[in-house]
Amino acid sequence: MQVITPATDLSPLLGTSLGTGEWLTIDQTMINGFADLTGDHQWLHTEPERAARGPYGTTIAHGFLVLSLLPRLAADAVEIAGFASVVNYGMDRVRFPAPVPSGSRVRDVVTLDTAEQTPRGTLVRMTHTVEVEGQERPGCVAQQLRLLVAAG
Repeated sequence: MQVITPATDLSPLLGTSLGTGEWLTIDQTMINGFADLTGDHQWLHTEPERAARGPYGTTIAHGFLVLSLLPRLAADAVEIAGFASVVNYGMDRVRFPAPVPSGSRVRDVVTLDTAEQTPRGTLVRMTHTVEVEGQERPGCVAQQLRLLVAAG
């Protein structure tokens, strides 16, 4: 796991993997809870019997559920510490290359793409590649922007 502090020189880390998180199981209870929170009850996510006859043979996680898990998944891959604040500045690009079937284990591989000094702090872009155990293609690839604001 890479630890990033205000004293960290980010230059040698550009283009490299900062770390790989622990496996997390996305089960039907989690999928149903997300559906309840968002109102997205599409049968492909919430109806196991019907989904068994569908294109994936089972229910699959919502893409936005997988995306919403990035903070949890990345916490085991990279630690950002010692800043006054770390602001989620948004996303540059998000793709869902492969489905994440219910019961799958996923983990995050975090890569540092860019680091730019701004008047407000260091704006970093990190790519999160959410691997699905046993699948070649990832369930999500997302470029996240975070503003690291130093104390003082």
